[in-house]
Amino acid sequence: MLNSLVTAIRTLTIFPIPGKDTDDLASALPWFPLIGLLIGSLLYGIAIISIEWTDGLAVLVIVAEVILTRGLHLDGFADWADGFWGGKDKESVLRIMKDPSVGAFGAIALICAILAQWACYVCLIETNSQVWIIAACVLSRTMQVVLTTTNSYARDTTGTAAPFIENARFSHMAIAIAAASLIILVIGQFNWMWLGVLAIAWFPTRIFGAVCKRRIDGITGDLLGAANQIVEILILAVGCFITSSN
Repeated sequence: MLNSLVTAIRTLTIFPIPGKDTDDLASALPWFPLIGLLIGSLLYGIAIISIEWTDGLAVLVIVAEVILTRGLHLDGFADWADGFWGGKDKESVLRIMKDPSVGAFGAIALICAILAQWACYVCLIETNSQVWIIAACVLSRTMQVVLTTTNSYARDTTGTAAPFIENARFSHMAIAIAAASLIILVIGQFNWMWLGVLAIAWFPTRIFGAVCKRRIDGITGDLLGAANQIVEILILAVGCFITSSN
């Protein structure tokens, strides 16, 4: 079990934690919500710093997340944009996503994603609602587990994400959702309405998975990163809408 945690931390963060990776990489999936909690808590700690320059603090949160995650999800988001908008069939989409260079669609997507995150962070900091950052990080990593468990691997050749996707089981998703639900309830001070946020994250994830299945017959590591970025921005935006309406 501890080896699974080690793998989850090494996969989703930059932390050089000691220990041995698990032989069954998919067994790390149930830990994803807790890694989201770790990342979210660190970003939350930065976001509550008392300084008057809110815009700069929001930038600092973005930079911190990029460092903590090695830019893993932004990279996947850019590759998804390049592949799905630049490719005409499954083969071309997969080829473009595998290309390490960033194309026009990927660059535009990155700019839009970072601007959206910045705007959300500014809003949440100004309304003293930084707890939504934790919720966004937890749910985005949880939805990666959902996507992994409910879809097949799209490539014929083995990639980094293949062992996670091919060996994912329903029990992994069930544990991850249960853990995420508990975390969301705790940060929402046991207001059951907060569980609605889980549903808000769930439906776009399932739609995203369906689109990926139609386009390329499954998902890849890049698409897991893209889904993470999409859900994270969505939950941050929901937090902004709710807090600004109160």
